Amino acid sequence: MSFSSQNFSPEIVKALSECGYEKLTPVQQKAIPLARKGHDILANAQTGTGKTAAFALPIIQQLLDKTKDNNHFQTRALVLAPTRELAAQIAQSIEDYIKYTSLSVAAIYGGVKMSSQVQKLKNGVDILVATPGRLIEHLDEKSVSLQNLEFLVFDEADRMLDMGFISSIETIMSGVSTKPQTMLFSATFSPQMNKLAAEMLNQPKRVSVTQENVTADTVAHVVYPVDQERKNEMLSELIGRKNWKQVLVFVNYKETANMLLKELKLDGIKAVLCHGDKAQSARRRALDEFKEGKARVMIATDVAARGLDIKGLPHVVNFDMPFLAEDYVHRIGRTGRAGQKGHAVSFVSREEELTLQQVESLIGHTIRRVEQAGYEPKNRDALLQKMHSKPAFKNRKTRTNNPSDASQGSAERSARLRNIVRNKATGAKK
Repeated sequence: MSFSSQNFSPEIVKALSECGYEKLTPVQQKAIPLARKGHDILANAQTGTGKTAAFALPIIQQLLDKTKDNNHFQTRALVLAPTRELAAQIAQSIEDYIKYTSLSVAAIYGGVKMSSQVQKLKNGVDILVATPGRLIEHLDEKSVSLQNLEFLVFDEADRMLDMGFISSIETIMSGVSTKPQTMLFSATFSPQMNKLAAEMLNQPKRVSVTQENVTADTVAHVVYPVDQERKNEMLSELIGRKNWKQVLVFVNYKETANMLLKELKLDGIKAVLCHGDKAQSARRRALDEFKEGKARVMIATDVAARGLDIKGLPHVVNFDMPFLAEDYVHRIGRTGRAGQKGHAVSFVSREEELTLQQVESLIGHTIRRVEQAGYEPKNRDALLQKMHSKPAFKNRKTRTNNPSDASQGSAERSARLRNIVRNKATGAKK
């Protein structure tokens, strides 16, 4: 199915052709017709499936169909994303799509001066892409108004819950006086996610292109059992022996990232860092060096687990297993994108065996184990037998998304959010 068959304007079709888009992906085939008809959308789609175009193109076409003059600091469409990297990527894609139209797009996120963003927003913008925290700062400064909002998108909504953005969403929704068409896209679903969707969406059409919480079938998975203290040695050995040219390595802590950078440097392997202590400009430079092949390895914390779009990335390594089993899906989603083959490697210490079991339960299959010669771990047979036989271990659950929400009064917060949404809907009908 081609994009020209979707009755998009010639300007959009021309831009998509220049982007190299030919046929619709499965999520686009299902979501675009429904969104064009004005339905709210609840979509389960893995990274790399073309979901940005799935929500952006219907919005762009509807904005073109109902042209309006922009008012000062107003926006007609809002896309919320959990990280700076993802917000920047979405805005760049939309900019490519609207190249031949008169529409405007802007991205606002932390790490950039507020004043420069205010200038972009001063005359109004058709589509605004924002992280929740920075958007609230602009709302407080009255440099953004959501009074005339027509479209609202939550991209990587599950990650927003993981990062504790539920209160930010509540604050943002309190500034919306209309009932916008709302679309929620997520790679994984949890009880909290389903609850948020029920509160935010109005009779949504559900779109699912893959089984929930699964990984792309273009990714080959492998686990290397190894003692924690020997992980850095084994990483250098695998990179050198297997001649890996481009490797994205995930760690859980900034301190681990800094340590690993020094260790790789000692082994003659050029690496760069991407974590929360780095300024946005430094993170962007690191990503550019990695993409251009100037650095062989990029070491990242989960701040980069979503939003990074690295074409043809061959290898993702979990140096540390993630705290949440769902984050395994997001991390390795950086490879095996757009039908290309990818390689997901996980280093698992004795203490991380339970996390591995939870990941395997989540994705629905056992990951192949390989013991690297010279790095065989200390005996863990007793632990494995206990995990797979004792009910207390077998039935143990991983942490759920947004664990901090419970301590912040999630029931009261959800009730307030429902009231906000209900009031918007009532007001829109009057």
